[in-house]
Amino acid sequence: MDLRDLDLRDIEIFLMLSAELHFGRTAERLHLSPARVSQVISKLERRIGGKLFERSSRTVTLTPIGRQLRDDLQTNYRDLRASLGRAARSARYGDAGILRLGITSSNLGNVRPLLNTFQSQHPHCTLHIEHVHFGNPFGALRGDDIDALVSWLPIEEPDLVVGPTLYEEPFMLLVGADHPLAQRESASYEDLADYGVFGVPPSDPVNLPPDYWTAAAVPYFTPSGRPILRTAHAANFQDLILLVAAGKAITPVHAHAARYYSRPDVTYIPMPDVPPARWALIWRRSAETDLIKDLATAAILTGGHLQIPDAEDEAADHSVASAGSRGSTS
Repeated sequence: MDLRDLDLRDIEIFLMLSAELHFGRTAERLHLSPARVSQVISKLERRIGGKLFERSSRTVTLTPIGRQLRDDLQTNYRDLRASLGRAARSARYGDAGILRLGITSSNLGNVRPLLNTFQSQHPHCTLHIEHVHFGNPFGALRGDDIDALVSWLPIEEPDLVVGPTLYEEPFMLLVGADHPLAQRESASYEDLADYGVFGVPPSDPVNLPPDYWTAAAVPYFTPSGRPILRTAHAANFQDLILLVAAGKAITPVHAHAARYYSRPDVTYIPMPDVPPARWALIWRRSAETDLIKDLATAAILTGGHLQIPDAEDEAADHSVASAGSRGSTS
């Protein structure tokens, strides 16, 4: 099959259907009619000379030929879109360029020295900061919606580069204000087996975060080997904290949450025995640019000056912010 004159839109439709395995949802996401999706797939199948999908009244599945085509096209299509996007941004922003940084955190203060150093080196570069939800941590990076990401480690994705570590941060246990653990001085991972914790909703299996990444914050077993059950689901912190306040589950969180999400119906408990989280700069291997490399260099230069919050400091800040809701959060 000669793909040189294949329409990019046709590739997009095929890849979307490969992910959704549903003609209606594919049409809805691409703002097309289901008939148009069917027409494109039929055209591709005629050109290939074989079926790409097995279709019944209830299910749509990829054939072996379809899986092979999906695997062959995914990376090339993504890189092509990224190249077109970089060209468009260069045309819009000129030689100074634009750098789009995603952060899987609400704590911009810990990366401010990095941003200031980079901006001093590139005063005319446009710097955009975007929040990335933990329910789909790498989707924006892989979709070329951002150029680099600040995220917690470990990250073991072959297509992603793990750059300099920026800072470390303690964990705290987030519980409802009337939870049995709320009056405790401290908590540990062992406590989690006695109560339900959060998992990520399985509604989008293509973009689910890898288990090893979520387990770095919320493990699946306690140190003694007891299972830690996922009894509630949330894809972002706003939903999560509401469910914690409602008593649906508890969860370990990074300590900055106590500063940025203080409210009277939840309590943050220090977890002094839990190893701190490490946050690092991440980017896509095939999309590395000079600006990304300069950002990584700035991270190395400022690494010794990034603030590393202490769990007791975070708890003290929260205690002051929530005085009156209860005597102490620690």
